[in-house]
Amino acid sequence: MKALGKILGLIFLGLLLIIVALGFALTHLFDPNDYKDEIRQLAREKASVELTLNGDIGWSLFPWLGLELTDASVASLDTPDHPFANLRLLGLSVRVLPLLRKEVQMSDIRIDGLNLDLQRDDKGNSNWNNVGKPLQTAQSPATTESKTAESTQTSTSETTDNSDQNLKLDIDSLIVNGARINYHDAQKGDQFSAESIQITTGAIAEGSPVPVKVSAFFGSNKPLLRARSELQGVLRFDRALKRYQLEDAKLSGEISGDPFNGQTLTYSAQGQLLVDQAAQVAEWNGLKLSANQLRALGELKVRDLSTAPKLSGGLSIAPLNLREFLATVGQKLPPLNDDKTLSKFELTTRLSGTDKSLSLDELKVTLDDSHFTGDVGVADFAKQALRVKLKGDQLDLDRYLPAPGKDAKKAETARSAEVKESIAKAGESGSTPLPNAPTEHAWSHVEILPANTLRKLDAQLDVSLGQLTVDKQTLHDVIVKAQAQNGLVTLQDAHGKLGTGEVAVKGSINARPDAALLALQANLKNVAVEPFLKKPEQPSPVKGNLNLTANLTTQGNSQKSWVEALNGTANFNLSNGVLVGANLEQQLCRGIATLNRKSLSGEARGKDTPFETLQGSLNIHNGVANNPDLKARIPGLSVAGNGLLDVRTLGLDYQIGITIEGDRREMPDPACQVNQRYVGIAWPVRCRGPLEMGGKACRLDQEGLGKVAAKLAGNKISEKLEEKLGDKVSPELKDAIKGLFR
Repeated sequence: MKALGKILGLIFLGLLLIIVALGFALTHLFDPNDYKDEIRQLAREKASVELTLNGDIGWSLFPWLGLELTDASVASLDTPDHPFANLRLLGLSVRVLPLLRKEVQMSDIRIDGLNLDLQRDDKGNSNWNNVGKPLQTAQSPATTESKTAESTQTSTSETTDNSDQNLKLDIDSLIVNGARINYHDAQKGDQFSAESIQITTGAIAEGSPVPVKVSAFFGSNKPLLRARSELQGVLRFDRALKRYQLEDAKLSGEISGDPFNGQTLTYSAQGQLLVDQAAQVAEWNGLKLSANQLRALGELKVRDLSTAPKLSGGLSIAPLNLREFLATVGQKLPPLNDDKTLSKFELTTRLSGTDKSLSLDELKVTLDDSHFTGDVGVADFAKQALRVKLKGDQLDLDRYLPAPGKDAKKAETARSAEVKESIAKAGESGSTPLPNAPTEHAWSHVEILPANTLRKLDAQLDVSLGQLTVDKQTLHDVIVKAQAQNGLVTLQDAHGKLGTGEVAVKGSINARPDAALLALQANLKNVAVEPFLKKPEQPSPVKGNLNLTANLTTQGNSQKSWVEALNGTANFNLSNGVLVGANLEQQLCRGIATLNRKSLSGEARGKDTPFETLQGSLNIHNGVANNPDLKARIPGLSVAGNGLLDVRTLGLDYQIGITIEGDRREMPDPACQVNQRYVGIAWPVRCRGPLEMGGKACRLDQEGLGKVAAKLAGNKISEKLEEKLGDKVSPELKDAIKGLFR
């Protein structure tokens, strides 16, 4: 047996010597550069590429099967003069004997100066067309043969895959230096580049940790962006189990360009990455994100990778000064009413979604002094289907609205000056002439609704707030429910408490026509009107609690168009009211004194006129409201009238009758003592002018006063006849005499 073993050993040694000698002879006697033409032809036939080998081919056979290429280029057969790939150096080698054991033991793989230039012309043709497809030298065989071939290829592919999985890899390292990728699409005008690509790894072996480092510079033109990125970590892989891990992964870099308006975003992302193809799972655990001042923690998991991916996980953003962060990424905020807003932002949420949707569940958000909880998501990315369900404690919306510009302030100042001048002319006594026409009000022509966005919007909104401040008015227990789909936005319900009153609103916006159609149904109960009518430079002209029901429609997309197309009906009732700055009692007393042919000896007792109730209805047509049944009650007096309220100019024109109901209280001036014959007389008042003037736009109607005087004269003659003739005067004669003075 020993002799047999010795003989076999000698035979094996002899064969090894023969193989070594043959390898030496092949590598020294055989020059692959002599076969460049044959190699180029094989590349054309098997891969449909034009291979150009400008440099020498270096090779070795044993014990390393090595290959070295220099100065090579590859082009499509359609564009042979325009290579899409250039290579300065490719060097690799593999041990021969381990290949017999299905082990791949390689030395360093080195790639220098790889340049990929991918171009697509204005017709959509690329310079890599048909690359990798063998040339078809004959027509395809029958369908059956084709299917058989496909089946064979599939079987072969599966066998190859299984065979590849059984191979054991052992590579000393992979080094890529100075690689570059450039992509240009002339049809779309898109351009992308990746330059100075560097890839280095440690020893690559299955199941062993492999240090990896990748860095590059990126750029694009739509939008114009420049970025530097670096990825490093430790790679583990098991091809048999189809399991790949990147431990202690860290992606970092900087990005700048047009979206950042000259600023730079410095970012990093860390964590443990896992892809398990057998389990169809991908995970990112221990996620740490940073972008300038922003800091976030989280975890992500995706299931069913190859069928219907499903996302789950969580995200937490640490307290952040959002205003400062936006400034560092070039996002300039418009001037807001409060420049201290957006100073605090914090978020925690659970994530869930698919390849078509994303949902932020169990959401908790802090924005300055406001706190919100609920769910926010996009149900369908393609349709931009937004779903919002939030509950908050408070929100002062005024703080986040844009501050008025200089032009708006100038216009408001000029407007206030006009109003003050009109009021000053009116005077405290109300004795100046009535203005001939209302003052114009400049409703804005600026478009308000984003019509194109509304036509595409798919949204459902359900928000409740403990306290909401809008236009300096604070509402409590606010609930808003709305939805938008196919250009129709519906406000299903919006209600809340305003002071001691309640507000409920419903409405819709139909953005499908060119001129949007708007509808509004409002119901106000016991709402104080003073906060809505007062301004910093002037008090409210009216005080009281309003009850209102309104059903309004309009169209257009600006304040001016909405006002000019305003139509609908409304009913109102103002209780416990006060007409500020209008002493109707004094004006009435002046009229009585005139009829008594006496002069007032005292000043007015007060500047305001209280009333128990004020009610009426409005019929609105194209921005002009007709109020045919205005009624009010003042202690001892009743008021009835009719008139027009022109919303387009914010002017009013009313004819009002004030009737004395027999109040016998002592008047502040003897000249206007109430006489029994004045009871039941409707004293005429005309209110005409800018709405801002309130009661100061009202004057005693001189023309109407003449009619009252004639009526009183008729009554007096009738009384005298009664005294003299008694029952001898017929009722018909009395009426005829009264008619003469009407």
